[in-house]
Amino acid sequence: MGFRYETHLHTCEGSACASASGAEMARAYKELGYTGIFVTDHFFNGNTAVPLCLPWRERIERFCLGYEHAREEGEKIGLDVFFGFEYGVRGADFLVYNLDREWLIRHKDIDRVDPRKAFFLMHQDGAFIIHAHPFRERDYIDHIELFPRDVDGVEIVNGAHLKQPETNDRAKIYAMMYGLPGTAGSDSHHLQGLARSGVELPGKVDRPIAYLEMVQAGEVRCLGYGQVLE
Repeated sequence: MGFRYETHLHTCEGSACASASGAEMARAYKELGYTGIFVTDHFFNGNTAVPLCLPWRERIERFCLGYEHAREEGEKIGLDVFFGFEYGVRGADFLVYNLDREWLIRHKDIDRVDPRKAFFLMHQDGAFIIHAHPFRERDYIDHIELFPRDVDGVEIVNGAHLKQPETNDRAKIYAMMYGLPGTAGSDSHHLQGLARSGVELPGKVDRPIAYLEMVQAGEVRCLGYGQVLE
C-alpha cells in the first residue's frame, strides 16, 4: 500500500464556498489515514473568501491563512501539508503547485492578466499546473475551455463528479488525447463527504515538486471513494 495524498481541497479561510477551516481539514484527513494534503483555495479570480478591496499584500496574507492553519495543525499531528491554489479562468479552474506566498506577493494582479501569460509566468518560476474538472458544467460556467499546451496534467478523477462518471470519463479521454498525465482529487469543501478521492504514491512527498516527478513518471494511482482506479 502506498502513501495517500489529497491534492484538491478548500478551507473557509480562503474559499467562500467552504465551511471547514484548515486545521479542521488537517485533523479530518489525518484521522482518515492520509499522509498529506495540498490546500488549494480559490484564488481572487474564483470564489475567494478574501475581500478584493484590500491591498494586494494583505489579500495574499489572508488568502494563505487556510494553508498556514492546516500546516500548523499538521506539524502537531504528523500530517504533511503543502501549499497550492486554484486559479480561475472564466469558469475553468487550474490547480497550481510549487509556488508560495512570496511569489504571489511579488506578482501583483496575476489574477487579471491573460491566462496564457499567467501560466507562462508560473511555469517560469517552477510551477506545475493541473486542469481541474475540465468538463464540469454549471450555470456559472459560460463554456468549456481547454488549455492542453499550457498545463502539466489533467484531473481525471474529481470527487465531486463520482456520481456523474461521464464528466471524469471525458477528462480521462482529454488527457489521453494530448498525452497528459492524470491526477485525482476530492475537491473537498466541507467535513461532510470529504476524502472521496486523492492519489496514492509510492513514496512520501517532501516538497511539491516531488509530487510532480511522480506524476510525470506515471507512478500516481488515482482514487475514487477510497478505491484505486486503474
